[in-house]
Amino acid sequence: MATDSDQSRSLLTVKSVGGDAVVADDDAVAQIEAQLGYHFKQPERLLRALTHASAGLAAQGGGLGGGAGGAPVHNKGQDYERLEFLGDRVVNLIIADLLYKAFPHEKEGDMARRHTAFVRGENLALAARSLGLDRLVRLSDAEKAAGGGQNDNILADTMEALLGALYLDAGFDRVHEFVKGMMGEALLHMTRPPMDPKTALQEWSQAKGLGLPEYTMVGRKGPDHAPEFVMEVTLGGLEPALGSGTSKRAAEKQAAQALIDQIGDIEL
Repeated sequence: MATDSDQSRSLLTVKSVGGDAVVADDDAVAQIEAQLGYHFKQPERLLRALTHASAGLAAQGGGLGGGAGGAPVHNKGQDYERLEFLGDRVVNLIIADLLYKAFPHEKEGDMARRHTAFVRGENLALAARSLGLDRLVRLSDAEKAAGGGQNDNILADTMEALLGALYLDAGFDRVHEFVKGMMGEALLHMTRPPMDPKTALQEWSQAKGLGLPEYTMVGRKGPDHAPEFVMEVTLGGLEPALGSGTSKRAAEKQAAQALIDQIGDIEL
């Protein structure tokens, strides 16, 4: 049986776009519009939402991912960062609105825990992959070679930028409808507010009189612009557990989850 934690990780009901080929701009627009069920009035908004800062500054050719075959279109300031800023606020408001209406008697703290679970970067990256953004995002050659198309942070940012572009082109109600379609069912079926693995482990350890978990960085790999951290968590006399992630916090959460899985009787 799926747990609430499992449900919070599986938030999507959109169709996946597969394949690894470089896609032309017009095809990218058509594919994403099909996923969204919406035709952009200004498709340049959608293309900007797909443009990572590395591609914007590198002034690469028109093909996605730095491919050849088009006139230079990427100029400084034409990346997704402003749209990401907007989309972040839009998706946070929509999830808050859905939670407020779905759980009319729940306390603010419990709603906040639900909200955090749904807007975390891992879930937004999962949404991006389900739309095929991992192969459609515009990256410089160097960023692409470094695996930027599979970087959760980049994919989460791209997803937020896409929602920002949709908001500008179609309005709040259309974005609300899309986000509700992606996450609404999982939101309603989360029977209790989820708990962050680090919080759950700390509360359990304090209840058992074991003190606080200690986190130590034991490894780091990858380039400076796309690092991967390895963290170790130790607690009392338990066997240490490891976790990795694109940030220290993400790696700590993975390590805490690994130790929770090892212990076996901690509810999230």
